Amino acid sequence: MPITKGFRALVDEATAQITTYSVADVVARLDAGDPRLQLVDIRDVRELEREGTAPGAMHAPRGMLEFWVDPESPYFKPAFGDEHKEFVLFCGAGWRSALATKALRDMGMTNVAHIDGGFGAWAKQGAPVETLEQHKARSASRKPAA
Repeated sequence: MPITKGFRALVDEATAQITTYSVADVVARLDAGDPRLQLVDIRDVRELEREGTAPGAMHAPRGMLEFWVDPESPYFKPAFGDEHKEFVLFCGAGWRSALATKALRDMGMTNVAHIDGGFGAWAKQGAPVETLEQHKARSASRKPAA
């Protein structure tokens, strides 16, 4: 069966319906300490291991995103319930994050956007990057003691 609409058409359609930020826009918000900004890395953990991630990003694998966002899901993550945050998604090249952002908007989220060019553009433009180990250590230091 032939494909009648390719991935590029899907990404283009999604991009026309969502909010897209440049790397420079997001870095400026990070530098300003914008408390509303929450970066969300939707890449596979192997990509994070290989390339690192943006400091402060939460990891939400693309395959689980809709389940983690929906309060009715047994996999719901309360961090996604914070209506005061703007969740800015990124992937490797901006394609998965465009589709994911569109999916979350279709679910009713209005506080969601993505980064044009994804992590590839992020790293190429010299935005801050931390290793997965640094990311885990930072995340562990923010968790309350048991």
